[in-house]
Amino acid sequence: MSAAKPSSHDIDSARGSIEALNRKLIEGVVGPLDLDSGFGMPEMLKSLTAGLAQDTGSWLEIQNRYYRRRLELWAAYASHRPEAPAQPMIEPDPADRRFRAPEWKAQPYFEYVAQSYLLAGEWLREVVDNTKLEPHTKKKLEFFTRQFIDAMSPANYPWTNPEALKLAAETGDESLIRGMRNLAADLEKGMISMTDETAFEVGRNLAITPGAVVYENDFMQLIQYRPSTAAVFERPLVMVPPCINKYYILDLQQENSFVRYAVERGHTVFMVSWRNMPPAMGRATWDAYLERGVVQALTVALEVCGADKLNALGFCVGGTLLGAALAVLRAKGDERVTSLTLLATMLDFSDTGELSVFVDEAYVRKREQDFADGGVLHGRELALTFASLRANDLIWHYVVNNYLKGRTPEPFDLLYWNGDSTNLPGAMYAYYVRNTYLENSLRVPGKLTMLGVPVDLGRIDMPAYVLATREDHIVPWRTAFSSTHLLGGRIEFVLSASGHIAGVVNPASKNRRNFWLNAKLEQDPDRWLAAATSQPGSWWKHWGDWLAAFGGREVPARSHMGSARHREIEPAPGRYVKEKCG
Repeated sequence: MSAAKPSSHDIDSARGSIEALNRKLIEGVVGPLDLDSGFGMPEMLKSLTAGLAQDTGSWLEIQNRYYRRRLELWAAYASHRPEAPAQPMIEPDPADRRFRAPEWKAQPYFEYVAQSYLLAGEWLREVVDNTKLEPHTKKKLEFFTRQFIDAMSPANYPWTNPEALKLAAETGDESLIRGMRNLAADLEKGMISMTDETAFEVGRNLAITPGAVVYENDFMQLIQYRPSTAAVFERPLVMVPPCINKYYILDLQQENSFVRYAVERGHTVFMVSWRNMPPAMGRATWDAYLERGVVQALTVALEVCGADKLNALGFCVGGTLLGAALAVLRAKGDERVTSLTLLATMLDFSDTGELSVFVDEAYVRKREQDFADGGVLHGRELALTFASLRANDLIWHYVVNNYLKGRTPEPFDLLYWNGDSTNLPGAMYAYYVRNTYLENSLRVPGKLTMLGVPVDLGRIDMPAYVLATREDHIVPWRTAFSSTHLLGGRIEFVLSASGHIAGVVNPASKNRRNFWLNAKLEQDPDRWLAAATSQPGSWWKHWGDWLAAFGGREVPARSHMGSARHREIEPAPGRYVKEKCG
């Protein structure tokens, strides 16, 4: 049975709620996208105007074509006949879910609104594309233009979203009331809800691989996981996750836990659980993260296992920290690490993708001033930055679903983790963005000094497994490939399908997606890929077989966690991972 058509009375009765909701949407969602980057809307318009002034001929041609198409669009709908509906002038991208619902075509008005929006977006993109600007400024202009176009979609606002209007009428405004409650709750916590957060709890159904915290300091807790095999490799495996997120991306649920997979392969796994930094730790430095985080974790793992060597793994910025720490250790003659795994990691920051639009001299100088006297970078700021790279999927989809339609998002462990952000010390963050994203100094031998020694990534001469993900919007795969030219050892480069998270968290048991292999490392990553062979399923088993060669001999599994010096402090997952951003 078809749903009842909304009456004028139903729509009028929703007016007050919708208008209030619309104001809150603009204030609570559009406002934070500025991110105080030093390149907001006024600067964007100035750059656009200056660029257009260099080629008025192209500008007039684009404008005339736009006006002509808009008149054609208006004429098509002004002469609309029910028996002969107008053909769309612009077809949305097949991946664009915003205008798929039948409500967008049930009435010519809403179809016209959608077509008018798509036409205007196409015009603005063409204007920006033809603007003559220096490359970095143009890249920023293109990014902020896309943000503006995405934000202005009629699907995002109650009076121009027929799906929301129809639902409001059918529920007697109940959907709007639920949406207002959802919005109020999200504004209070400072984040858009992307999943049903009541469905998950760290330690209950996330981060549940058995283990214990065997060491802690002001920077991290170190978790040792309980063996699940009768025999284990003598050399432990230490994992260094990103410090801008919680570690349990590598230990989600039982069926997709990378930690559990490594344990089941016979490895004694240790995990660094970074602290969610309080304001009092705002002066903590990059060097302190190396010394009291990475190096201390390696030291404790060796002491607990009584081994002389170990294997190390880093993910994202955790891999950057691990790479820097290993360069320091190698410079000091320390050869305790026998193999290195880097997952979606940048050591060379020549091309950081769209994240580069946020980092320039003005931005970095401002953050250095902001944190000159301490303070922390709030995790919500970084989370919104990453979400804005895919705004339609990670911001506006949830605006429409949660607020305009008053629905609760579906449970999804990856998105729960994505919203569980962490704070970083301001001093450490400012150092990181200047010396990597802005100046790309880590790749230059001897340019940076850490823990008192010059850093040369070429000293990292142990075998390395370098994984990149093909659709990664945070660590572009070609940038991750650059690590193969910086490290000094024998390298196995692997390219996984999908993106920054899904390409890494791809359980072997699911046998999904694929990955590419090519033993011959080229200077050009595209040439490497052209000659690579596609392998079905997850890369996990390939990595597991590779790592087994560096585990050493097998020894009986230990029946207890820790050691006489490093006793169990508390069960995994520990306190640090449960601390929320203030």
